[in-house]
Amino acid sequence: MSRDRDDAGRPRNARPRDELGRPLSRGQSGFAEPDPVATSPDDALRAAQALLDEGRAFRAHEVLEAMWKATDTQSRELWRGLAQLAVGITHAQRGNQSGASSLLRRGAQTLAPYAGSRPHGVDVDGLREWAAAAATEPRLTSKPPQLR
Repeated sequence: MSRDRDDAGRPRNARPRDELGRPLSRGQSGFAEPDPVATSPDDALRAAQALLDEGRAFRAHEVLEAMWKATDTQSRELWRGLAQLAVGITHAQRGNQSGASSLLRRGAQTLAPYAGSRPHGVDVDGLREWAAAAATEPRLTSKPPQLR
């Protein structure tokens, strides 16, 4: 069986996913959305927040990850930290509390260099505080944080 590949020849998983981002069997219906592309910071943050509010943290992670991978500026780690927080929420939604705690702590640590600032309007201090609390009290992940 050949692997799914994008136009540039990179491996891609074209299988549909469930609402929590888990791949489904071929032929099953699910969320078969294209990979997000890097947009402006404002558009990415707005889209990620809407997805978090809808309970679609995995998809929010993909939006934030696209920005992280497309950014080569000093804000690259900001996007990585935000993506880690979204993955932490995804793990919590999947019932993996250990993974959720680990990723939430990692995301808060990745955001540490931005403490006391608001790059692109992101509430870094508020997100770090939320992530620290949610890492020890998983029920907090049921109400998504506000990125701004």
